[in-house]
Amino acid sequence: MKQFLRSGVVAATLAVAGVSGAGVALAETMNVTIVAGHPPVFRWVKHASQTFIPAVNKALEGSGTTIEWSEQYGGSLAKVGEELEAVEEGLAEIGLVSSLFDPAKLAPQNVTYFTPFVVSDSTLVSEWMDKLQSSNADMKAAWEANGLEYLGGAIGIDDYLLMTNFPVKSIADLEGRKIGAPGPAVNWLKGTGAVGVSGNLTTYYNEIKTGVYDGVIVFASAALPGKLHEVAPYITKVGFGAQYAGGFAANKDWFDGLDPAVQQALRDAAEADRIAYHADLDASVSKFLEIMTSQGATVTEVDEGFRAQWAAGMDNVAKVWAEKLDDAGVNGSAVLKDYMDTMRAAGAQPVRNWDQE
Repeated sequence: MKQFLRSGVVAATLAVAGVSGAGVALAETMNVTIVAGHPPVFRWVKHASQTFIPAVNKALEGSGTTIEWSEQYGGSLAKVGEELEAVEEGLAEIGLVSSLFDPAKLAPQNVTYFTPFVVSDSTLVSEWMDKLQSSNADMKAAWEANGLEYLGGAIGIDDYLLMTNFPVKSIADLEGRKIGAPGPAVNWLKGTGAVGVSGNLTTYYNEIKTGVYDGVIVFASAALPGKLHEVAPYITKVGFGAQYAGGFAANKDWFDGLDPAVQQALRDAAEADRIAYHADLDASVSKFLEIMTSQGATVTEVDEGFRAQWAAGMDNVAKVWAEKLDDAGVNGSAVLKDYMDTMRAAGAQPVRNWDQE
């Protein structure tokens, strides 16, 4: 890890003509780069600009410390999945780190993507996943092993949908179809007959349009901005569940060298961002589905029998994932149990209790 506190002292020479600078506080301006692989059209990046940064600036008013921000989004500094490395190596001080696309380095953080059909409330998932980053030893250790300090601001993802260029009336309709999905979510297709292909939001539109995919597993709040309904107009609400995709993290060496007041400002801003982001998200999901419908999409919601059939037909990918982590020296089984116990205690009623089989 690199120690790279890039701060400039603004106040300098004050002793002029016998006037002493003693007792005068030095003002400090810090140059801070924040990175995200996705562009600002996606809500979690938009809130980095609209909520996180203003909240930090507001908290530091009158403290003598100001921040000059360099916002590097949409692949300008790091592509999707490269945010962790950019922050670890000191190219940026803070990143919206997509744990979803760093499954090897942030394996425990991906627990939600190996446990579909648990709960559809993204606000609930994000709140508890933020807490688990510090209370679960393996989650905390994963950040620290990569030279990062987790700040909070969990990116909760609304209930995942299936969007296709063909109608889905039964699971049999998926046989042989190529379906794009983010990272571990490819596992959700096991047992359906579909061919899962790992992908991400930045390429879905063109890949469906050109025939690489017949559809994608995606969420409404990103589907509309990405115009996916233009190429995949059949929207099936399967109820895969809300997910945790990452959050704000800082270079640990840099963070540890900050004044405690600045550290707290960053943590508080991350929490404010999570709250604002999810309020925005909750208000938009139904609206976005309505807009896509008005523009020609067809929305269908499956019944509980369909959902139960899909879940039952899957391998227990959560158990397989947890056991692989156990073998690698990470207590994956404990992470799985901790997450499932936490969500059940919070009121979730999983279609399948992955940890209890």
